Amino acid sequence: MPLTPTSRGEPSALPAAAIAPTPEPAINLLQAYWLDACQRSVLFLDTLRRRGNIYHEHNAQTVPNVLQFGADLVLDGRTLPRPVNYALVAIRATEGVATDPAKAPFIVVDPRAGHGPGIGGMKPNSEIGMALAAGHPCYFVGFLPNPVEGQTIEDVWVAEAAFVEAVTARHPEAEGKPVVIANCQAGWQTMIMAATRPEVPGPILLAGSPLSYWAGVRGANPLRYLGGLLGGDWLTALAGDVGGGIFDGAHLVANFESLNLANTWWQKPYNVYSKVDTEADRFLDFETWWGSPVLLNAEEMLWIANELFIGNKLSTGNLRTSDGLRIDLRNIRSPIVVFCSWGDNITPPQQALGWITDLYERDDEIVENGQTIIYSLHPTIGHLGIFVSGKVATKEHREFVSCMDVIDVLPPGLYEAVISDTDGEDPGAVNVGPHLVRFEPRTLENIRALGANGAEDDLRFATAAKVSDIGLGLYHLLAALPMRLMTPPPVAEAIRRLHPNRVRFSIFSDENPMMRGVEQLAESARASRTPVSTDNPFLAAEQAVSKQISVALDAMGAARDRFVESYFLGVYGSPLLQAMVGANPRDAERQIAQDLVRDIDGARARSALDERFEAGGAPEAACRALLYVRAPEGAFDERGFALLRALRAARPADERRSLGDLKTILREQFALMRRDPERAVQAIPRLLPDDAKKRRAILDTIKQVLATRELPPESKHRLDRVEALFKPSVAQTPKLETAHA
Repeated sequence: MPLTPTSRGEPSALPAAAIAPTPEPAINLLQAYWLDACQRSVLFLDTLRRRGNIYHEHNAQTVPNVLQFGADLVLDGRTLPRPVNYALVAIRATEGVATDPAKAPFIVVDPRAGHGPGIGGMKPNSEIGMALAAGHPCYFVGFLPNPVEGQTIEDVWVAEAAFVEAVTARHPEAEGKPVVIANCQAGWQTMIMAATRPEVPGPILLAGSPLSYWAGVRGANPLRYLGGLLGGDWLTALAGDVGGGIFDGAHLVANFESLNLANTWWQKPYNVYSKVDTEADRFLDFETWWGSPVLLNAEEMLWIANELFIGNKLSTGNLRTSDGLRIDLRNIRSPIVVFCSWGDNITPPQQALGWITDLYERDDEIVENGQTIIYSLHPTIGHLGIFVSGKVATKEHREFVSCMDVIDVLPPGLYEAVISDTDGEDPGAVNVGPHLVRFEPRTLENIRALGANGAEDDLRFATAAKVSDIGLGLYHLLAALPMRLMTPPPVAEAIRRLHPNRVRFSIFSDENPMMRGVEQLAESARASRTPVSTDNPFLAAEQAVSKQISVALDAMGAARDRFVESYFLGVYGSPLLQAMVGANPRDAERQIAQDLVRDIDGARARSALDERFEAGGAPEAACRALLYVRAPEGAFDERGFALLRALRAARPADERRSLGDLKTILREQFALMRRDPERAVQAIPRLLPDDAKKRRAILDTIKQVLATRELPPESKHRLDRVEALFKPSVAQTPKLETAHA
């Protein structure tokens, strides 16, 4: 043990740990950092080289996509009466996973928003992966890089209806219509399809899909100002004419990337550089999809920009088909699930959910229209994470998939899906797992509380739409023909190849002679790789500089966004400009018009419902009793559907009702309970069998489901009343209709 002098000059023993270690010379630390930085630089450059090669290989394919599942072609959209560049494929079940023909098939529709297809099945833990794991047959709707000449957006949603019908025909044993998962821009396409063909789809899940394009809050969501900032649709038309009648999806990708300057210009590449030993493969997987822009017909993109992004005509009922049919989202009969996130700067919650308050002014209108709307708000995940994140797939998408039968029987109304953690041992749950989904009733005020425009801002957007129409008309009159003459097809193709979002991929590939030798350098760097210590001060300095660069770019982006917003509000808020283009408050109204035919149909439905209070049998009585007992809790979850399954399983196989019939029962019983709860409860004894044992068995099943958690006092009181109603001594009266469970 080393000795050290005491205060009296005598030696004293100290532990070795108390002696400060000799600091490593700065030159050694610098050498270690410099070696690591050089190796990382070479490996990062090689990663870009590999990305460039993948870019060329991927885009050389006839049907490029990033699906991680095997697939078989079912229907080629190019063979339809109105041909499109879309296709329907059947996903092959992975090894060890079997699909159940009785379960409703799932169809994942990818967005044609500039990128290539496959994002819904890019990973094993994905929307497709979760549907397969739950035993559902699964299908995928993707597209080719080039559009069919002359195809329109209407042709696309007509084709989607044909795809859903084809899937339905392939699964006659399925107890439910196909479930459609629509990602991003595929959401509005699917909603239009469901509004024009309401009999075709089953439940619809919209993931990050914009439907109300003017919606948002000040200080955020700058993308909604883009149309006004650029003066409207004329620039979209110009891009199509310069492209020889083709709109390049790379423009859309560039718009997305411009939203987050720090991530695009620094954080994403630096993340790969700083973690090149572990991040390269993940980066390349994502960039394969991100770096493969597809093309649209110029008229398709112009329709999207004019009718949706700038015109905002979808949720206000101002869109019409080529046959003159008004597209009204209130016509959709399928349950609609909206999954959005506060971290999404492309489709913020206001744009994902604002259509609900456009369609409905009062809460009871949703119920009277028979529409079921569920939304789920993620606190942080970004736009792409909604489709790509493995964590989101194994939680939110897994729960949506597993509870889709429950969603399909939810009574009409507005709900929020709240996912809570469990121990995976809930005996009343439909699916055993780490989470339980509760569907809690919400009101339109909950949607309005997310943030909305005032009347003045809506008038500004309406003014921008007017200016856009004027600018587009002037462009077509004065400049469209000269631009088309100046850009023949070879020139248009050359312009596309030189787009920065393509050049940045191809320039680092092996086709660039200056990249020769990078592969050999990278192999040498890997062979002698010497990562620097995490406590190296020079590495800490690098990371500090990186943070400062990110902060500076974030500040630049925030300043730009403030300028864009102030410019938009100032220019389009000008009373002079509004008067010149003829904008007025009526143009800014977002509430959809009343539909007399729908009102008449609703009155007829209510009249027919009054005749159903004493119609039915044991299933109707059990559902009615359960709804009555659980009403004070104010929420629904999968336990109610578990009761239906238990009642169904208790009957002989040849007497069981179909799952679709049971879904109809639950919806009807809720409507009766809402119409006149006391009359509905008093009629329960007249729906029950005379046999006391059968009554007791039904009551025991109800109690078993209710016992999965503690009931509030009011529910316990109601359960006591239900028990009394189930006693054989309760007077029997003739039933209007009998039924088996």
